[in-house]
Amino acid sequence: MQKIILTGDRPTGKLHIGHYAGSLKNRVELQNSGNFDEIYIEIADAQALTDNADNPEKIRQNVIEVVLDYLACGIDPKKTSIFIQSAVPELCELTFYYLNLVTVSRLERNPTIKDEIKLRGFKTSIPAGFLAYPVSQAADITAFKATLVPVGEDQLPMLEQTKEIVRSFNNIYGKTLVEPEILLPKNKLCSRLPGLDGNAKMSKSLGNCIYLSDSEEEVKKKIMSMYTDPTHLKIEDPGHTENNPVFIYLEAFSNASHFAKYWPEFQNLDELKKAYEKGGIGDMKVKKFLNNVMEETLKPIRERRKYWENHIMEVYQIWLEIGFFAIMFLLVLILTYVLNLKRYKKKKLKSIGEINYLVMKFNLDIDRLPVRKMLLPISILDSLIMAFTASFITLLPIALIWQLMLGFVLLFALIYALYEIYGRHYVKLGYVKKKGKK
Repeated sequence: MQKIILTGDRPTGKLHIGHYAGSLKNRVELQNSGNFDEIYIEIADAQALTDNADNPEKIRQNVIEVVLDYLACGIDPKKTSIFIQSAVPELCELTFYYLNLVTVSRLERNPTIKDEIKLRGFKTSIPAGFLAYPVSQAADITAFKATLVPVGEDQLPMLEQTKEIVRSFNNIYGKTLVEPEILLPKNKLCSRLPGLDGNAKMSKSLGNCIYLSDSEEEVKKKIMSMYTDPTHLKIEDPGHTENNPVFIYLEAFSNASHFAKYWPEFQNLDELKKAYEKGGIGDMKVKKFLNNVMEETLKPIRERRKYWENHIMEVYQIWLEIGFFAIMFLLVLILTYVLNLKRYKKKKLKSIGEINYLVMKFNLDIDRLPVRKMLLPISILDSLIMAFTASFITLLPIALIWQLMLGFVLLFALIYALYEIYGRHYVKLGYVKKKGKK
């Protein structure tokens, strides 16, 4: 059996250090280990709409922000496939079928969902899509036959529900789906970092995060205003390190080299904890040390993100290479529907249902057309030309001419495809009379 990883994030905002400690850092290590056959990272935009249906623009804008954070942290598109959930409609279809294997009461008992409902203040007005979020997640995992899913501790109940769905499906229909294994961060504290305000969870919606894209000044300002120990009023007072966010962050990010470089008075975190608990060390001094640690961690990420922001066309080019066929399929589908509506007016088809039938038949036949074979070499050639010309602004006219030529080729391909299909389906359905017949 192939070793396949699937993981992902909802594009509700830029990613923060909680994402990095809980999952992103681990993803990069797994990616570079060479121990896996396939690695997929999903940008779950459809799932993000379950509690943002009134603001789809927020999701749309944050897709690119999440991709930039991925690239900044070291995710390599040559080793890892990044895809957008809504570009794979089969995932929504699979979710629909899985819903028949789960009860509403089971969904309501999911601890993660219960916490999220409370956090968002839904009370009894819970969007049905949000309640079924774990089912959608199960569809994502099983569709790609993932054998390993790296997650934070808060996602454990979601993965357990995925396993239940897999077992139910296999019991009814035979052994078909793969039951995934769960991989938690080695450092348990990394699984769920608290917020800057001491809240149990770092959350974008609560605004208590340090974002991977924050500037050096922003990070310092946030760290210096962090919640610490409310009983540690004076420097000489004994302090508490348990449930103290500053020390939890140090546990997650600091190592012996940081102490040697920034605070040689102590060899490791354990010595610092003992001294703080004894009394005589101020919170501001500990925060300054934490700021140095975080800056050393975030500086290379920030610099890589800046590079990709200044080369945004290269990021979009990655998408073009990955999503070329998805884009083409969407374009064909739109044109098909438009043409169907025109036929509806001219031929007075019996119902919109008949138009939908034609669209469905078109989708089934598109894979069998020889024109599809033309698209792969065109896509490869397009990627090579655009990658070459993107580095030289003087070659921009050549790139534009090429894109224009490509447009004509694809237009020809679409016309050919439509001709091949409609020549058969309209005759079959009786909308176009055969020669010699009245």
